[in-house]
Amino acid sequence: MYYAVSIAILVTMGLALARAVLGPSVYDRVLAANMFGTKTTLLLAVIAFLYGRPDFLDLALAYALINFIGVLAVLEFFQIRSLRRAAKHVEER
Repeated sequence: MYYAVSIAILVTMGLALARAVLGPSVYDRVLAANMFGTKTTLLLAVIAFLYGRPDFLDLALAYALINFIGVLAVLEFFQIRSLRRAAKHVEER
């Protein structure tokens, strides 16, 4: 059963990677990267149970926190960049 779950997670990771590359907007790409990170966390948890290594769960939790903070930082960067562009556009008028 763990093998089927692992394969399903890998398939969804592939789909998320495709969306991250082909996404029509920056926000779609960031969301896909976040989904890829979440699926990586799930895969680490499944591997931990599959091999009987509970220490991998600590790695999965650490990766989940880093993924969350990273996505927030990237979204903040793009929001500030769009606000600066809007201010520059208004200033040019």
